[in-house]
Amino acid sequence: MHRMPTLSLPMYDINHQATLGLTSALTTLLQQRGVPAEVSWPQDLLPHWRDDQLLLSQTCGYPLVELLPDVQLVGTFLSSAQGCDGQRYRSWLVVRSADENLTLSDFRGRRAVCNSNDSHSGFNSLRYVIAPLAQDGKFFSATRFSGSHRQSLAALRAGEADIAAIDCITWALLRRNFPQELAGLEIIGETPLCAALPLITSAKTGAATLEKLRSALSELTSEKRYQDLLAESLISGFNVSDRAFYDEVREWKDRAAALGVTAL
Repeated sequence: MHRMPTLSLPMYDINHQATLGLTSALTTLLQQRGVPAEVSWPQDLLPHWRDDQLLLSQTCGYPLVELLPDVQLVGTFLSSAQGCDGQRYRSWLVVRSADENLTLSDFRGRRAVCNSNDSHSGFNSLRYVIAPLAQDGKFFSATRFSGSHRQSLAALRAGEADIAAIDCITWALLRRNFPQELAGLEIIGETPLCAALPLITSAKTGAATLEKLRSALSELTSEKRYQDLLAESLISGFNVSDRAFYDEVREWKDRAAALGVTAL
């Protein structure tokens, strides 16, 4: 049976009602352009991103350059979250309040937590900033993988780890919607800016459909009637970008490796 193309916005689904509103608006805008889509809520993201029937999803720059060579880039949302600048974002270096007067170098030999080893914001960016401080390829005494930025923050609060790199958009959305999850935590530093999360479509998506996708996203982010909805998700615009824009994600990996750091 022929499956309908799928659409999903899985990466910043913190205020679920806002995400529902965005996916609903997008499916309507696409239907108006003759492009049917079914909203999905994937639990396993890599197969979802690799699906030939993928019409639109959001991934991270690190999987894009390391694991998804065949997908097409649709563009990038711009964000009004503190820490973002144009099509770039950064991570905050987050610790417990008791450590708020320390700097990154003070965490040598302590415990890190990150969401996953295919995350730019939680893993690649943290590896990049500790690489100049590492000795024999090591800086932290241990690194645990939590499964999500929210679970990394919970591990910090529980004293199960000492430092994490947290996507600045996730931090801003939590501060707005679930401030209790940030209680007792402080930002002690930041990573440099890097290419923000890409919107992708399957390699099988035709050129005409790709143009309609970009048209729908442009209308979503420019029409006044959607502004309140966008504000809930801290989305301030949409730009078409190409894969070369994401080369800097791999450059961060390569620069860390040149300093002997390939893991955390």
